[in-house]
Amino acid sequence: MTQKEAIKRHLEAGRTITPLEALHEYGTIRLGAHIHELRKEGMNVRTRMIRSFNGKSYAEYSLAKE
Repeated sequence: MTQKEAIKRHLEAGRTITPLEALHEYGTIRLGAHIHELRKEGMNVRTRMIRSFNGKSYAEYSLAKE
């Protein structure tokens, strides 16, 4: 299974994913690129920006509810 397929299954299971989770669970630092490809394939992926305790922001991705 490719990293993109694993991320797709992760989202389809109703879970959210962040870049750090993608690195730890699937060994990819290219989560944004995989999300872009999934969107091109028709997946309705939602992005939520989260501000961490130190003021930095990161994306959390999930499937939008139909």
